[in-house]
Amino acid sequence: MAVAKRSLLSRLMRAARSFLDPGVFIHPFRLMHYYGYSHVKERRKLTLGRDVRIAPNVSFAHAERIELGDQVQVGSRTSLWAGKTQSRIRVGARTTFGPECFVTAADYGLAAGTRITDQAMIERDIIIGADCWIGARAIVTAGVTIGDGAVIGAGAVVTHDVPAGAIAAGVPARVLKMRA
Repeated sequence: MAVAKRSLLSRLMRAARSFLDPGVFIHPFRLMHYYGYSHVKERRKLTLGRDVRIAPNVSFAHAERIELGDQVQVGSRTSLWAGKTQSRIRVGARTTFGPECFVTAADYGLAAGTRITDQAMIERDIIIGADCWIGARAIVTAGVTIGDGAVIGAGAVVTHDVPAGAIAAGVPARVLKMRA
């Protein structure tokens, strides 16, 4: 019985130390900053069609240059990042993004002899057609056009255009077959 009391006391002490950790009190402020920075504030800038569904933890950057068509669905922890100055992301009606997709309309330059972060961003529009399915953890890079009805496999890295009705997968993504 004495061992059980010590064990209970030990667990209570650990719980008290955990609860009194300053991180517990700071965490709500971190959450408010995150949502204000990458979701709520940016979401107000989006151009949205009807019946768009966006998971509560989606991240947007430069959302004033992002257009989502009617009935688009954006999965959890997906990031849609338009360029800082000009490049846009346009998504057609009824397109679905799985969780953790990353779409960015800007890349750093790769010139030798200059630090990458000191180089100008290269911005190019991304156009994703209607009725597409972008699988979980897929990445779509700047300048890509994905045609209507295309399917992008989970984990694919799309660096080139994908034609309408194609099924593409891999790193880098390549067309495997056409939808029948």
